[in-house]
Amino acid sequence: MSHKKEKSSLPLHLSNGNAAEALAAAYLQSFRLKLLDKNFRCPYGEIDLIMQDSNTLVFVEVRLRSSTDFGGAAMSITPSKQEKLKRAAQHYMQLHGEQACRFDVVLMHAVDVNAVEWLKNAF
Repeated sequence: MSHKKEKSSLPLHLSNGNAAEALAAAYLQSFRLKLLDKNFRCPYGEIDLIMQDSNTLVFVEVRLRSSTDFGGAAMSITPSKQEKLKRAAQHYMQLHGEQACRFDVVLMHAVDVNAVEWLKNAF
């Protein structure tokens, strides 16, 4: 009997994005951050990961870019994107309670733990 590998129904960029977010969550958990939520959506935008670092709420943007043709992963987090993340974070805290927070970014050029760059307090 032949066993075929089942293909994902997600487009490649979405399945890679999901894998990058899962790797980022595991990476941050290895530094004792606690995962509270992922892919939080609201009218203001989406937050990839919401984590707890001691008494600080951490809103994490995960960026996977295999090419640096357009500036790479870090350059893709524009001031407009930062504002959307801030508004979404404010909305989250209105729902779950205000507390100290920060915005971190996890950059990757491949879905590989050796390709992870974690920027604390990125903006």
